[in-house]
Amino acid sequence: MAKRDYYEILGISKGATAEEIKKAYRKMAIKYHPDKNPDDKEAEAKFKEAAEAYEVLSNADKKARYDQYGHQAFEGGGGFGGHSMNMDDIFSQFGDIFGGAFGGGGFSGFGGGGGGQRRVKGSNLRIRVKLTLEEVANGVEKKIKVRRKIQAKGTTYKTCSTCHGSGQVTRITNTILGRMQTATTCNMCGGAGHIIDKKPADADAQGLKVAEETVSIKIPAGVVDGMQLKVAGKGNDAPGNGIAGDLLVAIEEEPHQTLQREGDNLHYDLYVSLPDAILGNSKEIDTVTGKVRIKIEPGVQSGKILRLRGKGIPSINGYGKGDLLVHVNVWTPKTLSKQQKDFFESMREDEHFTPKPESTDKSFFEKVKDMFS
Repeated sequence: MAKRDYYEILGISKGATAEEIKKAYRKMAIKYHPDKNPDDKEAEAKFKEAAEAYEVLSNADKKARYDQYGHQAFEGGGGFGGHSMNMDDIFSQFGDIFGGAFGGGGFSGFGGGGGGQRRVKGSNLRIRVKLTLEEVANGVEKKIKVRRKIQAKGTTYKTCSTCHGSGQVTRITNTILGRMQTATTCNMCGGAGHIIDKKPADADAQGLKVAEETVSIKIPAGVVDGMQLKVAGKGNDAPGNGIAGDLLVAIEEEPHQTLQREGDNLHYDLYVSLPDAILGNSKEIDTVTGKVRIKIEPGVQSGKILRLRGKGIPSINGYGKGDLLVHVNVWTPKTLSKQQKDFFESMREDEHFTPKPESTDKSFFEKVKDMFS
């Protein structure tokens, strides 16, 4: 099922400001909040959908990638871009946006001022994955070894004696305006609500240890150099019952030996000899799906561009494929035998060797203009 446009979900225009995006999300989330819609699966789905939209549009980098590539920019893993949103993610990351909308200022049972325990999220990991042009064109599944922090076996926790498991410490102070109550994150447990009771010798102070894990990453066709994908839950674990961080995968495109990429189009420089340019021939060239043979018409001019439609890179937005543009370059020999020199000398005044450009023979600047139009 196709995903809805994030701007449409929040009911805003593409040019909305950061404050307008935040305001729109707050309105939607309050409307569909589980506390106001108990046991309503449709409201819960819309609540998650709004959080997913806000997670992307509230981040300037993610918003820019979404505006350019759409939902495809975040495929290849889980997380908000991969249809595995859960309430813990939403409440952990966006609970502070609601102020006093629900009771004491947060979500019931999830922290943010309402007395619930806060779910701590583990730190994210970042890796770079190199892809060949063929892998970019066809999509690929990569299995990458990642060293991440996981819960050490044998680690046990106990309720924090300072906050009594709430993750927050409430203070009441007398002011000229009356008694004021404030809630702050417990500095003893960091908001987790629990502290380590026992841990094995190979665990760190948080009860975690480093382990190597093989992670499968599905990379869609058409990704571009510098694009970042997210694999949810494959970052570092959080202590206790926290939420694991994410694995952020930066795409690095390796140069191709003969093909040059320009957006979804590819360029290939084809050098042909003078006899082939005059008499015509066929040549085998590289594409991202293998070699193909193309026909060189007799009398082809240097600078001619042959367009092979659909032989480029698939659009990341699913709008078909780009083209392969073959640039013909007639190779002029630099050294000739006496017999060859005599032949061409005799052809200097021959009418067949006199340049006679036709209206269909476009200039260099016209060809460049056509390429970018």
